[in-house]
Amino acid sequence: MYIREWRGRAKQSDAARYPEYFRKEFSSQLRNAPGFQGGSLSQREVGDQVEFLVLTRWKSLDAIREFTGSVAENAVLDPAAMALLVAYDHSVRHYEVLEDLWKPRPPEG
Repeated sequence: MYIREWRGRAKQSDAARYPEYFRKEFSSQLRNAPGFQGGSLSQREVGDQVEFLVLTRWKSLDAIREFTGSVAENAVLDPAAMALLVAYDHSVRHYEVLEDLWKPRPPEG
């Protein structure tokens, strides 16, 4: 399994817009991607901006390439996402998972 790491930044005044885009638009692209195994969106304040960290989990590097195209390190950003951010990574980092301690989320309801 591999973790794919990407970061982007938004102005404080626009910070709520990227998570909304992530939930409504990008998450469906991810969920439908073969080999996608989960992910998270996190944030932290950095001066007058908010930095977002996206970590996604993939079955293999081949699954990542199927999502990104032939260059696995390319960031996948559509114009709607770029319009919400003042800065973002154009490339990503990949890590092979050696140990996995994530606790599954209990069923809702």
